[in-house]
Amino acid sequence: MNGASREALAAARERLDALTDSTSVDAGSLADELASVTALLHREVGLRRVLTDPAQTGEAKAQLVQRLLGTQVSGTAADLVSGLVRSRWSQSRDLVDALEELADTADLTAAEKNGTLDDVEDELFRFGRIVSSSTELRAALTDRKATTPAKAALLRSLLGGRAKPVTERLVTRLVTAARGRSLETGLESLSKLAAERRNRMVAVVTSAVPLSDPQKQRLGAALAKLYGRPMHLNLDVDPGVVGGIQVQVGDEIINGSIADRLAEAGRRLAG
Repeated sequence: MNGASREALAAARERLDALTDSTSVDAGSLADELASVTALLHREVGLRRVLTDPAQTGEAKAQLVQRLLGTQVSGTAADLVSGLVRSRWSQSRDLVDALEELADTADLTAAEKNGTLDDVEDELFRFGRIVSSSTELRAALTDRKATTPAKAALLRSLLGGRAKPVTERLVTRLVTAARGRSLETGLESLSKLAAERRNRMVAVVTSAVPLSDPQKQRLGAALAKLYGRPMHLNLDVDPGVVGGIQVQVGDEIINGSIADRLAEAGRRLAG
């Protein structure tokens, strides 16, 4: 997002944080309501354009939201959406993207409150690795001909009772309402949102053998010092990484594997 949309989303995040700080607000229920509004605005392009039309006053758009949603969702959700449409948006799609992020953030806040956020982070990462290693599973989850109930049932069979409820809800929403995103991109975005709940960055660590707890602690401390923020480690094992590790933080790769050092040496000799 750029310009006005970025500012509008930042303000909406602050309002959501303020709402979910209240013990009277059920963050999980709020997430479901925001997700339903996201689906509505994704489907109803004309309504979305009206709610982001800069020629209309913010108050007029907020009143329209109250008329449309006042009896469909809680007052908390309706007020949050009203605040969103009072803001200016660079393009109408940005409003839907913002609503989707707020829904996911509300669910992650629910996990944070009940002490399962670390588990959710790890489960999202592991699910992403399972999908990337199984072309059949990925094809089933992204098949445009498959119905939403069929995809939801498949995810229940995979995650039901094996993952936290928040993880299952997040993944199910992503798969059944992808809105043009790839599954991998969506899972990566969810992992980043989860890390941001603790003001942390995410490092994907690939090693030839599982790291010991002391190694994890030392690596986490070193990365936190390097990047100036706490670091959440997503750990993966690949026997092809001989004698070392590969660390990816965002788009940056810190490569310490012997295999890649040898390959680099070979390239230098060849050159």
